[in-house]
Amino acid sequence: MEGTSKDPTQQVAKTPMVYICGECHQENEIRPRDPIRCRECGYRIMYKKRTKRCILLHGKEMQFDALPYSWP
Repeated sequence: MEGTSKDPTQQVAKTPMVYICGECHQENEIRPRDPIRCRECGYRIMYKKRTKRCILLHGKEMQFDALPYSWP
């Protein structure tokens, strides 16, 4: 059966992502082929909503004494 694939990558691509409007701060669900535009005010600058999933970063520790910025 070719028409009934259970590939999870196809299902993820069709789910909408939540973006926040840069002007009116309303949440908008946008699918991959939808225009990037707020549904409330029409503003075109959208910000991706922060994930609630726990993210662990493994890497080098940042040494704050080596930063070029000097604190007043």
